[in-house]
Amino acid sequence: MDYKESLNLPQTDFPMRGNLPKREPEILQHWQDIGLYEKIEAAGAGRPRFTLHDGPPYANGHIHIGHALNKILKDIVIKSRRMQGFYAPYVPGWDCHGLPIELKVDQQLGSRKKELSKADIRRECRTYADTWVNIQGKEFQRLGVLGEWDNPYLTMNRSYEAATARELARFAERGNLYKGKKPIHWCASCVTALAEAEVEYADHSSPTIYVKFPYRGELPAGLEKLADKPLSFVIWTTTPWTLPANLGVCLNPDLPYAAVDIGDERLVIAEGLVEAVMKEAGIGDFQVSAILSAGDFEGRACRHPFYERDSLIILGDHVTLEAGTGCVHTAPGHGQDDYIIGRKYGLDIYNPVDDYGRYREDLEFFGGLKVPAANDAVIAKLEEVGALLKAGKVSHSYPHCWRCKKPILFRATEQWFISMDANDLRSKSLEHINDVQWIPRWGRERIFGMIENRPDWCVSRQRSWGVPITVFYCEKCGEALADGPTMHHVADLFEQHGSDIWFEWETAQLMPSGSRCGACGHEGFSKEMDILDVWFDSGVSFAAVVEARDYLSAPADLYLEGSDQHRGWFHSSLLCSVGTRDQAPYKAVLTHGFVVDGAGKKMSKSMGNVIAPEEVIKKYGVEILRLWVAAQDYRDDIRISQEILQRLSDAYRRIRNTARYILGNLHDFDPTADSVPDGDLLEIDRWALSRLEGLVTRVERSYDEYEFHVLYHAVHNFCSLDMSAFYLDVLKDRLYITPPKSLARRSAQTAMYRILDALTRLIAPVLSFTADEIWRELPGRREESVHMAGFPRFEASLVDADLETRYERLLKVRADVAKALELARNEKRIGGSLEARVRIAAPAEYQELLSSYAQALPTLFIVSQVELSDHLSDGVAGENVPGLRVAITPAEGEKCARCWNYATSVGQWDAHPEVCHRCQEALS
Repeated sequence: MDYKESLNLPQTDFPMRGNLPKREPEILQHWQDIGLYEKIEAAGAGRPRFTLHDGPPYANGHIHIGHALNKILKDIVIKSRRMQGFYAPYVPGWDCHGLPIELKVDQQLGSRKKELSKADIRRECRTYADTWVNIQGKEFQRLGVLGEWDNPYLTMNRSYEAATARELARFAERGNLYKGKKPIHWCASCVTALAEAEVEYADHSSPTIYVKFPYRGELPAGLEKLADKPLSFVIWTTTPWTLPANLGVCLNPDLPYAAVDIGDERLVIAEGLVEAVMKEAGIGDFQVSAILSAGDFEGRACRHPFYERDSLIILGDHVTLEAGTGCVHTAPGHGQDDYIIGRKYGLDIYNPVDDYGRYREDLEFFGGLKVPAANDAVIAKLEEVGALLKAGKVSHSYPHCWRCKKPILFRATEQWFISMDANDLRSKSLEHINDVQWIPRWGRERIFGMIENRPDWCVSRQRSWGVPITVFYCEKCGEALADGPTMHHVADLFEQHGSDIWFEWETAQLMPSGSRCGACGHEGFSKEMDILDVWFDSGVSFAAVVEARDYLSAPADLYLEGSDQHRGWFHSSLLCSVGTRDQAPYKAVLTHGFVVDGAGKKMSKSMGNVIAPEEVIKKYGVEILRLWVAAQDYRDDIRISQEILQRLSDAYRRIRNTARYILGNLHDFDPTADSVPDGDLLEIDRWALSRLEGLVTRVERSYDEYEFHVLYHAVHNFCSLDMSAFYLDVLKDRLYITPPKSLARRSAQTAMYRILDALTRLIAPVLSFTADEIWRELPGRREESVHMAGFPRFEASLVDADLETRYERLLKVRADVAKALELARNEKRIGGSLEARVRIAAPAEYQELLSSYAQALPTLFIVSQVELSDHLSDGVAGENVPGLRVAITPAEGEKCARCWNYATSVGQWDAHPEVCHRCQEALS
């Protein structure tokens, strides 16, 4: 007789191998065909809202692995919130203005750019950005991210540009917007001001010089004895090119200064730095002749080393003993501290450097030279006039432009600023930081320190592609017209026609009729041609998107970006919202680290360690990329390598195979008709469901707390250890041998069905494609997609702590039996485990437990026979259970042709002479 026909063998169409690169696009198409996102949105009507506001990436180039990390994290959050019962729409967005896009267009236009107007260049930029929005949109959707891809927000859309102009008007109305001449970060290569977030720091080699500034005039009272030698104050700097702009020498009012005699001259240096400076200058023969008070010299003057002008001696607390001489070269046009102290003492904010990084032609000695290449010329001049004490080199961290990667200048120019102190913007921002949940917690300290110490926000840029600064100038007296009504009027025009009209229309067409200069009454005006900082563009997205779309909730529940955005989008958004709304734009901020290679090194094309999302998707499928995102503790830098991806691919296969096995054994199961009541379930099935409830609790908590790596490990361990390595392995015998409609089989199917139903829901936010595949294969009536379903509800009645404790002890015994079986196989005493008879001698504390499970032990150990003994002289000692001994011998009886167990009962039935007593009962 062919007994295979009587076995309940698994049947399923769910594929063993995912073939994800092929199947995922098919699933994406299915989602699109059924309008899945629209159905999710419709189903969410009336639910509590959860708004994750998307930080806009630049519409510039293909997405990289950092983009994939960010977008998948957001998708996991939003999908999990939907499954928790929230209405959680996702509105993707793009940052379309700014230098990165304009530079790309400049490269494409080449020399043709000279023939184009600003309006023409803007149209080219708009086309370029639109192209990449479409490309990146498809790439993000390929990641399985569900959202309003047909209705994203773009910072170049008319409505968005109008909102940006309105927010600038609100700052003007509150008195925070002003124009001033201050030193700012300037890129001479890109010919524009830079925001703090657009500055990167990299190692750079700079010259170092010690320079003598000769003291001029009478000495303070009591110091007349020092008049016998020329007296000079010594400064130290790493930017010799700024010396033509020097207007002062700054001392610390609380530090003692030493008059140091070297030969026939006398130098003034902070007392605490004398030894270090003399050593650096190679001067061994020196003597301190007097200790001086900085205050005695305040308001007196030195002579500039090579110009016929004075350098005022001033006092400032920013002077320290960390480096240099304690006498600080002060050029108010080239440094923030210099600017502040220069303003205090009435110094000119002097800047002899033009927009292209060259000294102005009228600058004596150096006119037309490009800086900082002019360093050598300045040093040569100092040596010529005898002012150079020592020159050297230093390697240090120096600011570079984020886009062209070239060193930047700090130079004073006329710019538009948002004041940090007007209207208490700084103090209010610091106050509202405490209203926000920062994840991780250190995010609060990081942004607090940045806001606390930042200068006024320079919001003007000298480029073409961006939202214009909607300010007019009186052609007669030069007064700036930056009032709320006029700026709001222009914003309304932007809403109707787009911001390009600023560069296309005449000034009179842009202004309200009857506009006059408030200072002189003149009617003629010109336009400001600077554009807004793109960080202002994206910073007002809370107004342009979250507040503008009535189905989103403001403030947003969550902002989620990389940790660099504490000085970028989180920062600008906070200032914009507090500055015009007196509240933070977000309730919580979650940050993730950067993606690095497997060795923890930064990715770069030159090192050949870059892994592109497209590369991973082609080889493994998006699900492995999504699993990689979930598996990492993203709060630190996140490693990726082929080895890591392969390891995750193996983990994915375990999860998928768990689902496949269960589906294969549910082919004849109807959840409505065949489910077994909880009270009638077999004990091991109740154990499995108790374990499931523990998983449900851990996973839902991990979603709540955004700790997805906890979820990954919990699910992987559940599938690998609880299911595959034990429960499903033990279940095979019962599922295959018992009659189709028996309680034993239906109990197993009930438990498996509930496990897979819950597991599929739990993994859906992460393994979105696989979960939807499983969902469609599960028996019974259910939602059209798992993404329209909710998380499983925790069922406390299924939790049985005592049962889990008993099985925990049984599993320890099982582990020791497995080791003994492996040893017997290696010694060729048995083949498979069903060929074994196991004899066990247990310590006293395990004897009662094992005796009570005596009938179930062969099934639990997957052997044919188990015998409990009081004592064993042979066998091996247990490792998991001290005092346990396990002996393995060949099983007694014959092999059953149906279940393959060995039994002495084989051959006792004439009708079925090749089967054991269990199979005889099943067949009859």
